[in-house]
Amino acid sequence: MRPRPRRGLTAEDRALWQAYTVRAAVAPLPGKALAIAMAEPAPPPPSAALPPPVDHRPAPRTSTPSRPPPEIQVGAAPPGLDTRRWKALRRGQTAPERTLDLHGRRAHEAHGAVRRFLTDAQADGLRCVAIVTGKGSSLEGGVLRRELPHWLNAPELRGLLLGAAHPHATNSGAVHLLLRRRRSGPAGR
Repeated sequence: MRPRPRRGLTAEDRALWQAYTVRAAVAPLPGKALAIAMAEPAPPPPSAALPPPVDHRPAPRTSTPSRPPPEIQVGAAPPGLDTRRWKALRRGQTAPERTLDLHGRRAHEAHGAVRRFLTDAQADGLRCVAIVTGKGSSLEGGVLRRELPHWLNAPELRGLLLGAAHPHATNSGAVHLLLRRRRSGPAGR
């Protein structure tokens, strides 16, 4: 197979490119400038052939975007939570209103159960819930215990939570979660 010979640009192509670069303020890469023959002036392209210039600037922002909530760390005081409520959660004095036990579940089943549990709990107006993962059989803990913080920081769940803590220093197999209050809709529901 022979390589195809390179076809040069026609005068119309050159004129179109030149008109585009002037309108769009495009500069060629260094060493890649298009050699335009100046001896022969290119005919101006028909106005209907040129598309209107495209504005690539981002649209001005009308409001400031909301920041994503800070990452949940089990046992670390979250910003914005008062000290009294955090100590009560951390010491196990805030009683959970509902508990989810994940013993015997596989990771993908447990992940779905945690998502449903937390969304249902917030929809029901609960403030504190408990999730029992178990301690696990290995030194670093079980799979569910290691994965739970990642699940809690997923975008669909992170906005539901204020804080997470083990209810007792020696019981790392259970986590108490403080949920955000559900925001009322525009009709005041």
